Order: sequence, then C-alpha cells, then structure tokens
Amino acid sequence: MSSPDPNDLSSVGPLNRKVLERYDHAAHVPLRGLYVDGRPALTRVDPAQVGEYVIVTVRDPLCAYDLDPAEQIAAKLDGARVVGRSGMFSMWTGSYRGASVSVVSGGSGSPEAELVMHELLENTSATTYLRVGGSGGMHPKVRPGDLVIASGVVRDEGMTAAYVPSSWPAASHPLVVLALTQAAQDAGAPYHVGVTRSTDSDFVAGGRPGVGGYLQSWHTTVVDDWARAGVLNGDRESAAIVTLAQLFGRRGGSICSVADNISTGATFQAGAGHITAIDVALEGIALLHRLDRTAEAAGLPMWLPRLGIQEEGV
Repeated sequence: MSSPDPNDLSSVGPLNRKVLERYDHAAHVPLRGLYVDGRPALTRVDPAQVGEYVIVTVRDPLCAYDLDPAEQIAAKLDGARVVGRSGMFSMWTGSYRGASVSVVSGGSGSPEAELVMHELLENTSATTYLRVGGSGGMHPKVRPGDLVIASGVVRDEGMTAAYVPSSWPAASHPLVVLALTQAAQDAGAPYHVGVTRSTDSDFVAGGRPGVGGYLQSWHTTVVDDWARAGVLNGDRESAAIVTLAQLFGRRGGSICSVADNISTGATFQAGAGHITAIDVALEGIALLHRLDRTAEAAGLPMWLPRLGIQEEGV
C-alpha cells in the first residue's frame, strides 16, 4: 500500500488551495499527514475498513472498563475485527443492526482526539463521529448514573481554538441528537439533552482543587457560573469531536455518563451509567442508520420527519 502524494492538491477545495499556494512551508510538510507502510502513522488503520459511524472513546479508568474500551464495545458488534492498532490507538469495526460501526480508543483530551480525528477525517468516508465517555456533573439537576446528550459544547479547551475562534459554535448534528434521544427514551435511561463543557484541565478548570488544595479566585466561581448558563456536565473530548466533525463536513455528537456532581456534592461512582451510555449510543447509531437509508431512498441529503422511518432490516 503506497502513501498518498503529499503534493497532490486535487482533493483540496479552492478556498484552502489559495492559502496553501501562498504558504512558504507547504512543500515541507505532508499535506495529509504522516504514513507508515501506506497507512496513517498514528492509528495504523486500514481506511477501507472503517465504518460509516465511528465511536470515539478514551481509555478512562473512571469509566470502569473491564477491557480496552474499543475491545469492550466491539464485543457488542457482529463480526468485529481489528482494523488498526498502534501504540496510541486501537480500532475495531463490525456491524450493529445493519449499521457499519467502528470504535476507536485512545488517550484523554482534545489534543489526542485531534490526532485520531485528523487521520479518520482525511482518509476515510465515515460520515458520523460520536464521543462516548464519562463526565462530571455540573448542573444541580444531573445525578450520577444519568446520561448527557450534548446539543452543543462549550469549547473551553485549547485545541479547537487553533482551528477556529471561540465564537464559532460547536453544535452537535441535529439528527445525531435526535437518534440518541430516542434511543435513551426507548431504553428508559435517565438522560438530559443540553450543553456539555470541555476543558483541558480536569481539576482547577472544573472547580476542583489542584495539588495541595491549589485554587485561584476565578476557579471558585466556575461551577456556579456555568450551571447558571445551563451547562450540564464537563469532559475533555466532546469539543474536539463535535468541532472537527462539523468543521470538515461530517456529523458529530456526544453522549456521556455522569459519575458525580460537584454542584450538589453527589459522590463519585466509578462507571456509573456508562454501560447504559454505550448501549444507548449503539441503538442511536442503529436508528440513525435507518434514517439515513430512508433519506437516501427519497433522494434527500438528510432525513426529514415527513419521510417516516424505514423498517429495520429493510
């Protein structure tokens, strides 16, 4: 398998091409990233084996996974197989109720999420990226074990600011929100639909003391300020997944389980609600797959309510 030609601009749109043609260092870096033996260097994934729907997870001990999360979720898929493995990421692909699904696991935070998102967005035709993980509750109405389906994400981390200014909205795709909400409702799971906040700091940026009880005065207002603004929970990756998917013409979304709540003092419960979050995510993908096929059959770019829903398996 040969690596892509780094000087091939055929896939670059006219707006980006204008910038690249004026960039003095454009010829010094590979246009589509690094490759080893023809595969993207960081994930080592075979792009041809990546599914239409991608679940992005983190190797998070607070979620109480029994295995690498990609492997654990892949066990719920039919015909699951490894399609990429490196020192940073592992990726599996299988099917779930007719939908072609890939699940990738890696390290925590927006910078690591950028690495996997770049390689998948650049090299595959996957249409949908879904962050499935754990989070901390911030709004008083959220309890441990609840699920939060992000309608949008506060970009309070640093990586996405390198792409677009903070005024650019990180909005989950409406069909992704719809499908996840229906799946949560059908499962009888406790869920909320609203705003998630992503940060790089897991401690002081979320109002949690650092080493030796370290806090600055502005840290002490973080929780109440964002709760008043309706923010439900906090994590580290949702902003990256939703922003990059949306920015590059794909669909993004996030569903997180909640393990504690800083505003109410609800104590931490490792993995609370997380298996439910995984199951709801998969059922949401199955529904989204049916909506997508219904839209395709009608010759429309996106499902609309007047189309109804194609029967499962048709």
